[in-house]
Amino acid sequence: MNLRNRNSERLLMRISERGQITIPKSLRERFGLNHNVEVEVTPTEGGLLIQKRTVAMHPVESVFAILGQGDSTDDYIEEIRGR
Repeated sequence: MNLRNRNSERLLMRISERGQITIPKSLRERFGLNHNVEVEVTPTEGGLLIQKRTVAMHPVESVFAILGQGDSTDDYIEEIRGR
């Protein structure tokens, strides 16, 4: 449910039971937030900052992302070697 605030640039949205919000279509179109676009959520003093991810993940970050899933290094090496 979208409730407009007095300031037209601010929209209030409710968080669903599953912890999700819906970004209004006008804002998705304005900022190029299409289906499957990655966004970064950054905690700030005032709340959360949501930004479209504009740069590719650094190779080191991608390795940490894979290893952070609980896979061992051996599992990762076997996966990339196709075993």
